[in-house]
Amino acid sequence: MIFTNRLLFFLLIAISLHYGSARSSDPIPAAAQTQPMALVGATIHTVSGATLQDGVMIFDRGVITGLGKALAIPAGTETIDARGLHVYPGIIDAHTVLGLTEIGAVRETVDISEKGDINPHIRVEVALNAESEIIPVTRANGITHAVTSPRGGLICGTSAFIRLDGWTWEDMTLQAPLGLCIEWPRMTISDSPWIRMSAEEQRRQRDKKLQSLKEAFADARAYLKAKKAGTSPALPMDLRWESMIPVLERKIPVTIAADEIQQINAAVAFAEQESLRMVLVGGSDSWRVAQVLREKDIPVLITGTLSLPMRDWEGYDVAFGLAAKLSAAGVRFCIAGDGGASNERNLPYKAGLSSAYGLSKEEALKAVTLYPAQILGVADRLGSLDTGKEATFIITDGDPLDIRTQVLRVFIAGGEIDLRNKHRTLYEKYRLKYERMKEKSE
Repeated sequence: MIFTNRLLFFLLIAISLHYGSARSSDPIPAAAQTQPMALVGATIHTVSGATLQDGVMIFDRGVITGLGKALAIPAGTETIDARGLHVYPGIIDAHTVLGLTEIGAVRETVDISEKGDINPHIRVEVALNAESEIIPVTRANGITHAVTSPRGGLICGTSAFIRLDGWTWEDMTLQAPLGLCIEWPRMTISDSPWIRMSAEEQRRQRDKKLQSLKEAFADARAYLKAKKAGTSPALPMDLRWESMIPVLERKIPVTIAADEIQQINAAVAFAEQESLRMVLVGGSDSWRVAQVLREKDIPVLITGTLSLPMRDWEGYDVAFGLAAKLSAAGVRFCIAGDGGASNERNLPYKAGLSSAYGLSKEEALKAVTLYPAQILGVADRLGSLDTGKEATFIITDGDPLDIRTQVLRVFIAGGEIDLRNKHRTLYEKYRLKYERMKEKSE
């Protein structure tokens, strides 16, 4: 991760995005909930259970304390009339670089990777930019939580599970490290005209990367063994191998990015050989090895729902139907973003597209709420609306997977989120411009 000078970072953001002395798009982080609240009259989609028509949901201090129909509302409870509206759990994006990049063309605002191939010690959460303009845009479409991950090299660093609200990176971080990110090398030899390396050089580079990966884990295991043995003199701390101890002890998984079938098979074999918990990221060809993934209980974070097919002879809709194929095969999965930032607001529509290509609407909704929470190990707090879970939900005028639906209000841990954002500000600005121009012409 390129830890740039923070003052320079914010200065560039201000120059690029600021207009006027105070931006009307600047949202204020939510305050902690201070009094009980009750949402009444809405259609409550619990996701984990039945949908409640004309339901009541009571929450206090950020936790759901009551859920059902015709519940008695305690005295002193603020009531939200949501008749005719819908309530859903907050949407979770399991694969992003939110908070790590702002303007792709401005290098100083891109903080997603570090030089070198082996960087397990990189902690992504400390690089989060809580002032990012992209976060409010994403949040306004119902996405309340995300996993942000480093990129580049072989072992990229550790990811973090964040809430999309907060003053600082400490406020935003819910769990870190979440997983160790690995980008698996390309296994096949390409004859594409834009590949400058010969077939032999491609093999040499691939084998070199695979050997480096094996050596990194061997060194980390040797470090852990020496540390447990209590050697004398004391073992000098090595942050690279220290950060891999939770992985070796299976406390956190490795999240391996791999799409092509040979990559996936090699990654699965490596994880089994090293006795690692594995989560597959991408997985375009995962439906071809679904039986193996199901038997080894390896979940898939589907990132390429809107992608073109990898091969000329494949059907145009092979990526659109991937979620349905994994669901039918009994493989645990969720639908995630493409690993970027600017377009992560479109995550609900990827789930909606999957529902048009074989995945049931119920499963599509779970694929961006309950299933990512289960895969990420936070289903005891998030992913569905149940008593005892966080009061993190969205209020909409329809199905959030439908692009026509408007997200009207968002709550994270009981605090109502300020939905102002740059997109909405620009929409209002140019809507007003159009109306005034129309008035002049009449």
